[in-house]
Formats: sequence, structure tokens, C-alpha cells
Amino acid sequence: MTSPSARATPAAAGQRGPADHERRAQIVEAADQHFRHYGYHKTTVADLAKAIGLSTAYIYKFFNSKQAIGEAICARCLSEITAQLRAIVSEPVPAADRLRRFHPTLARAGAALFFEERRLHDIVVTAVTENWHAGTTYEEELREMVRTLVVEGREAGEFERETPLDEVCLAIEETLWPFAHPLMLEDKLDRMEAATAALAGLVLRALRP
Repeated sequence: MTSPSARATPAAAGQRGPADHERRAQIVEAADQHFRHYGYHKTTVADLAKAIGLSTAYIYKFFNSKQAIGEAICARCLSEITAQLRAIVSEPVPAADRLRRFHPTLARAGAALFFEERRLHDIVVTAVTENWHAGTTYEEELREMVRTLVVEGREAGEFERETPLDEVCLAIEETLWPFAHPLMLEDKLDRMEAATAALAGLVLRALRP
């Protein structure tokens, strides 16, 4: 899967019109600010239209629902997290070093995004729990990056090769989800640093040849 930083974010389900349409971007930006102030669930498309100074019908030319607008905002927010992780994965250092930093970086980036902007936390929770396209794409990107690190570590002789690759990747992914999901991460904020360091160390010891 291509990095979000290297390509345009795919159009979320329910978006209409050209993907690069300037008006679409303006609507998303205005909706983002509105959701941050009032919250996603308390806002209707009519509320957005009034705040932006457009008609509801005009907004529906670009998005067929409030969820479609939320999808675009959520995808942009989650891409901020995956961009930081992609930067780690692409570094020219041993895979073990990169994997050791993966857990804490994921947790710190999520904590900064979800909890400093509480209204964004609400929309991302909705995306993950209701299986929005943005949420499933986020999970797929994490899976791909984990697989890349494991494969490169095996090729370099850093990690064992006897355990089936899919099994190893699945196990590592399971250690990441508590820090990728906003609701689970919220319960671990007070011990986030210690927990991510401990899990990263455990994973790396299990991967030794």
C-alpha cells in the first residue's frame, strides 16, 4: 500500500464530484473546524451549510451524507499518525531499531491527536467502531507496515524465520491495537510509555533468531 504522504488520500465512500475539486477541500476544512467546536454527533449537514454559507443542496453535490464528510476529515487526521510511522519504516537502520520505536510512536501520535483535540477523538471513535472506510484503511496501513518491518528484519538476519510470517505479523498487530484504538488508548494514557516500551521489548525478544 502506498504511503498517504506519497499519494492523495483516496476519496471516502459518499464523496461526489472530482476528487481534487477546490470546493470539496473548502467544505472539508470548514466542517473540520465546525466539528472541532461543536462535535460530530451534534452537527447536521444543515448546520454545516449555514456555518459555511452554502446551501445544503450544494454540499450534497460533493458529499452524499454527513458521514462522508466525517470520513474525509477522519482520513486526514489518521494520515498524520501513519505519516509518522511511515517515516520510521523508511529509515535506513536495522529493522529491530525501527520496530522498537513503532509502539511508542503510535501511542504518542494517537494521544496527541485524539486527546488534545477531544472532538476529533469522538469522530475517530465513530470511524473505528462503525467500520468507516477511513478506519479500516488505517488498520490496513498498520498491518502493511508491520509486515514490511518483519520481512526486512528476516532478510537481514535480525529475526527468526521458522514461524509462519502471517502468524508473526498477526501477533505483533495484536500488541499494537491497544494503542491504535482511541478508546483502548484512553485507558492506558497514564502508563503509555512504560507499556509500549515493555511490549516492544517483548516482541523483539520473541523475534530473535
